[in-house]
Amino acid sequence: MEKRQIKERIFWMGAIDWDRRLFDSLVPLPDGTTYNAYLIEGSEKTALLDAVDPAMANILMAQLHGTAKIDFIVCHHAEQDHSGAIPIVLERFPQAKVITTPRAKTLLLDHLHLAESSIVPVADGETLSLGDKTLRFVYTPWVHWPETMVTYLEEDRILFSCDFFGAHIASSDLYVTDQGRVYEAAKRYFGEIMMPFRKVIAKNLEKLACYAVDVIAPSHGQIYDKPEWILEAYRDWVLSPPDNLVVFPFVSMHGSTQAMVDHLTAALVARGIRVELFNLTVTDIGKLAMALVDAGTIIVGTPTVLTGPHPLAAYAAFLANALRPKAQYLSIVGSYGWGGKTVETLAGMIPNLKVEVLEPVLCKGMPDQAAFTALDRLADAIAQKHRESGFQ
Repeated sequence: MEKRQIKERIFWMGAIDWDRRLFDSLVPLPDGTTYNAYLIEGSEKTALLDAVDPAMANILMAQLHGTAKIDFIVCHHAEQDHSGAIPIVLERFPQAKVITTPRAKTLLLDHLHLAESSIVPVADGETLSLGDKTLRFVYTPWVHWPETMVTYLEEDRILFSCDFFGAHIASSDLYVTDQGRVYEAAKRYFGEIMMPFRKVIAKNLEKLACYAVDVIAPSHGQIYDKPEWILEAYRDWVLSPPDNLVVFPFVSMHGSTQAMVDHLTAALVARGIRVELFNLTVTDIGKLAMALVDAGTIIVGTPTVLTGPHPLAAYAAFLANALRPKAQYLSIVGSYGWGGKTVETLAGMIPNLKVEVLEPVLCKGMPDQAAFTALDRLADAIAQKHRESGFQ
């Protein structure tokens, strides 16, 4: 893919990774991704904003073939999918200075072993003139590492947002053309990597509100030429209360837990509560993370394995604890053969969740009428809590 013009002397560069299906050996990429870099040619100086994943550095270097000079390489974020090709760019343009935050400087020295003399830290709000174009650097920590920043191009009102507002989605479209598809990818992206930092992201959104933004150009996914909808989506995901939704990850070994899950799901739906089920033997964890963005209540369904929860249920609890969704209630249901400490183990795995734990329901063997009655009581309790909390 050749470089593509956004505005006069402003270009998208980078690579479309149609085939990648796993990020950080953890995050599923069902739609691939892009690694976006941007070239800005001022009347006096030229800046490259970010680079690409090292595996696709050859594509970026081919796009830079006709570029006579690069004076500055802006590194918004030190993670390798953005910064990994910077050493290769510096080999061709050794005079270029790497512009970044002081915290990112340390990470670049650690991760890429750049020469310290090539890195120029900038202050929050500092500007850099390219002649007739002015770059303003704005610190946006924890989107999603502590060292991140964004760049605002003042004359053209473009926000180069790096991971902020990004979406893992491979497409030949330069701009967002299918808003529904991009919304889902962006929500998945938020759930997987941004959700743990909601409170800081709220401050960053407030910080950026004073800038008139016509275009948002992220480092993954397509460019937003009508950015208000993605800004509004972030405000919803970060600031709005949870929905009238139960997210229910579960695993069943011999059908007992499955019977409990089915009964409780039906009871919740009958009480006007939306339920999203995730069978952990086949679940895409990105879909689970996306559902957790809106969850009012989380229920974990698990059989007992060697006195504790099934490993997949333990992983779901670990994931929820790491992502820190805004859910306010949590419970556990499941079965056991002779005994165990499933509830105690799972409860000890969620210290980051500020939730009220509702009475768990565990039964020995296959559920009987007493177990189903207890599940109905749990459904009643959840419905009451959601009404009292005003979940819609």
